[in-house]
Amino acid sequence: MSSEIKLAAKKQQKAVFTIGKRKVLRKLLFYTTLGLGALIMIIPFLWMLSTSLKEQGATMTLPPQFIPENITLSNYSQVAESFPIWKFLFNSLFVAVSSTLGQLLLCSMAAYAFSRLHFKGRDTLFLIYLATLMVPLQVTMTPQFILMKYLGWLDTYQGLILPGLFNAFGTFLLRQFFLTTPKSLEEAAFIDGASHFRVFFQIILPLAKPALATLAIFSFMQSWNNFLWPLIIVSNQDLMTLPLGLSNLQGRWATDWNLLMAGVVISVIPILAVYLFAQKYFIKGITLSGIK
Repeated sequence: MSSEIKLAAKKQQKAVFTIGKRKVLRKLLFYTTLGLGALIMIIPFLWMLSTSLKEQGATMTLPPQFIPENITLSNYSQVAESFPIWKFLFNSLFVAVSSTLGQLLLCSMAAYAFSRLHFKGRDTLFLIYLATLMVPLQVTMTPQFILMKYLGWLDTYQGLILPGLFNAFGTFLLRQFFLTTPKSLEEAAFIDGASHFRVFFQIILPLAKPALATLAIFSFMQSWNNFLWPLIIVSNQDLMTLPLGLSNLQGRWATDWNLLMAGVVISVIPILAVYLFAQKYFIKGITLSGIK
């Protein structure tokens, strides 16, 4: 009898060990896959940084040098001397920040109306508004350009900023978050005599910081990296954004890749700073808003 008990105990220990070993192998495979994926994603950024630190003749050497033999920072100073890089940077920051703040205000107000106010045709109107996401930007670009021309907003900041303030995706994202907010908070405020504007600004918006941070990152990145719209709306160099200004570094017959990559590194830094600053709210906002 005792031998049978010992045999059963050994079998149980072996089964537990096997299950534990499988879990360890699965975790090892999972983290190895994530590590390889992260490495594949970061290699282009590391190559960009490496190229920006190379001398002019070292960018096309064979075999390619991932770590430059002679590291130089003169490419960054040459970019600043050859082009008004700081003016381009200011224009991009001004346009991106203004566009982001405008989208946060307008999208949050529209999302509150679609999620909390009851009026006839609300859901139908929201579906029609959401359907505009299927319309490519290239389709609406020509009518927007004609409208900007009639308004006299070519080569102006308002021509760069205002067309991008209305974002159906931002409205959808915030609406999904507002739907998860308990209505009891609003009802308590209405009993105390609060209006919809007071409820919106003092109750809903403070609770929506994660979703607002998520939308802010998306909006800032979209506006910061936007190239096509500034290309057709701006011809004055004083109003060019950074992506449009950096395109001047690419020549027709030859390109100084070390200078171009130095300019691209400068353009990437603000995006990284914004993401790192709002990373916690970004992850939380994606989770709570139901966007997978």
